[in-house]
Amino acid sequence: MTSNGFATGNETPPPPYENGVTNLGYSFSNGDIAMAEKALEVNVEKQKEEKVEIEMEKTEPDPWKISEVYIEVTPWNELSSCGKFKRVTWDYFGKLVVLVGLLYLFICSLDFLGNAFKLIGGKAAGDIFKQSDVLSNPVAGLMIGILATVILQSSSTSTSIVVSMVASKIVPIRNAIPIIMGANIGTSVTNTLVSIGQISNKGEFRRAFAGATVHDMFNWITVLVLLPVEAFSGYLFHLTEYILDSMTLTTNKGADREFLKVLTNPFTKQIIQVDSNVIEAVANGDADAMNKSMIKHCCKKGSVDVTYVNTSTPDNRTYIAKESICLEKCKYLFEGAANTLSDGEIGAILLVISLVLLCACLVLIVKTLNSLLQGKVSLIIKKFVNANFPGVMGYLTGYLAILIGTGLTILVQSSSVFTSALTPLVGIGVIELDRMYPLTLGSNIGTTTTSILAAFAQSSSDIRLAFQIALCHLFFNLTGILLFYPIPQLRFPIKLAKFLGNQTAKYRWFAVAYLILAFFLLPAAVFALSVVNWIAMVAVVGPILLLAIAVVVINILQNKAPMALPMVLRNWYFLPEPLRSLKPMDRLIQKIVSCLPCCANNGEKKEKGEQTGEWKSTTKL
Repeated sequence: MTSNGFATGNETPPPPYENGVTNLGYSFSNGDIAMAEKALEVNVEKQKEEKVEIEMEKTEPDPWKISEVYIEVTPWNELSSCGKFKRVTWDYFGKLVVLVGLLYLFICSLDFLGNAFKLIGGKAAGDIFKQSDVLSNPVAGLMIGILATVILQSSSTSTSIVVSMVASKIVPIRNAIPIIMGANIGTSVTNTLVSIGQISNKGEFRRAFAGATVHDMFNWITVLVLLPVEAFSGYLFHLTEYILDSMTLTTNKGADREFLKVLTNPFTKQIIQVDSNVIEAVANGDADAMNKSMIKHCCKKGSVDVTYVNTSTPDNRTYIAKESICLEKCKYLFEGAANTLSDGEIGAILLVISLVLLCACLVLIVKTLNSLLQGKVSLIIKKFVNANFPGVMGYLTGYLAILIGTGLTILVQSSSVFTSALTPLVGIGVIELDRMYPLTLGSNIGTTTTSILAAFAQSSSDIRLAFQIALCHLFFNLTGILLFYPIPQLRFPIKLAKFLGNQTAKYRWFAVAYLILAFFLLPAAVFALSVVNWIAMVAVVGPILLLAIAVVVINILQNKAPMALPMVLRNWYFLPEPLRSLKPMDRLIQKIVSCLPCCANNGEKKEKGEQTGEWKSTTKL
C-alpha cells in the first residue's frame, strides 16, 4: 500500500495454498480464495480509477476563474453603415435597456414569490411565532426562524414581526435572539433557488451555486458558534443592553421606509396586494385575525364619529364613538378573485406565475449578460470588480466590498434581492467567489436596517425593547464577520461553498436535494425533536453532530497530514461505496430520469466547454 493509502495490487497473501490451507494456518476452500482474489482485484481497479479521476481534476484549469474569452468580432472598419448603426443602437444601448428591464421584472418576480408564500403559509408562520412555551428552547426558536422566513420568503417580514412581538412583551428578548439567527439563515434560500436557473451549463452552475451558498455557509457556521455562546452566556443580550444604557432613544413613525418599493410598487400593486398586518396580528395572539383574509381590499381608511342612542334609558342618552371606514377600495388583478378563491388558492396561482417569470428572467438575464460582457468589455469589468488595491492596501479591498454590499442592501432594503441579482454574475464569471463573499457579508449588515427602522417605528414606551432586539441582529452579523473574514485561513464559508459547487457540477440533482434538506427537512426534523424534549434532541442530533465533526477532522488530516492517521483511515475505501460517494445515488437517479419521455435523450448530450467553463461565442458583433 502506498503512503496515500492506495493499494498497489501486490498485497495478495503469497502462495502456496496447500490443500486449501494458507501459510498462516487458516483453512479456506479454493473457491473462497478465488473469490477473495477477484474481489481484491476489482477493489484495486476501482481505487485506481478514482485516483485517476482525482488527478485529472487537479490538472484541469481552475473552474473558479475565467481568464480566457473566445469571441469572433467583426472589426468596426469592416462593418457596413447599417451594421455600425445596429452595433451602436442595439449591441451597446439596446441590450443595456433590455437588461435593466429584465432586472426590474426579476425583482418584481421575487416580490410576487414572497406574496405567494405569504398567502399560502403566512398565517401558519404567524401561528408558529406565538408558541411562547416552545420559544424558550433556543434550538426550537432557531428552527422557527428558519422555517418562518422560508415560508414568508422575507427576513424583513419575519424580523419585523419579532421586533413587534418583543416590543409588545409577548416574547422576551433572550427568546427572540435565536429566531433572529434563524431568519438570517432562512433568507438565503432565495438566491440558492435563483442559482438553479443556470443548471443547464456545468461551469456556470458550479460558480452560481457556490456564489449563492457562500451566504448559507456563513450564516450556518456563525449560528453554530454563537447560538451555544448566547445560550450559556447571553453575549448578545448583555452587549446590547450595555449599549442601550448609554443611549437616548426617540420614536420615529416615518422611519420604516423601503426605497426599492417606490420603483416596483406601481407594477406589483396592479397584480396583488397582501395585508402583512394579518400575519403580525396572528403572531400577537389576535384570535379574530385567523379568520381574516390576507388579500387587501381597502387601500385608504378613515375614521368618522358615530352617534349611538340608548333608547332603553328614559332620557335616551347618546354616545359618540369613532369608527374606521374604508374611503378607497383597492383595485388590482386578483382583487375580484378573492370573492371566489381562498387565500391559499390565489397564493398557489401566484406562485406558479412568479416561478415562471423568475425562471424566464434568469435565463434571459444570463443570455443578455453573456452577450454584453464579451471581449474587452468583459475583461475590463472583471478586472475592475475583482481587482485589489495595490501593495499593502490590497488587504482592505474586501472591507470596501463589505461597505458597498451594506450600502446597496440598505438602498434596496432586501439582502435577498441584492444577493440574487449578483448570483448570475458569479455564474458567468464576472464576479469571483472571493469577491462575492465580502459583498454577501455587507448585505447581511445592510438587511439589519429593516429591523432597526421597524424598532424606531414603535411607540416611545416600547422602543427600547424593539431597538435592543434589532441591535442583537446587527451584532450577530458583525461578530460573524469578525470571526470568519479578517483572517484568510478562517474563511471557511468560501471553502464549503466551493465544495458544494463542485458537487452540483458533478451531480445536478444535488442542488435540489440540498435546498430541500437544508431549508425544509432538517429544520423541521430538529424542531420536532426539540419540541418533544431536550433528551430526545440530544440523543439523536448529538451522535450525528459528533460523527460529522469526526469526518471533517479526518478529511483535513487525509489532505494535510495522512501519515498521522492509521493506514485504514488514510482514505475512505474501506467503506461501502454508498457511504463514501454519491455515485450510486446518481446512477439510480439517472436510471429514473432516463425512463421519463421528456428526459430520455438529455443524458446523451454533452455541453461544449463545460470542463473549463470558458465563454465561447462565434456570433459576429
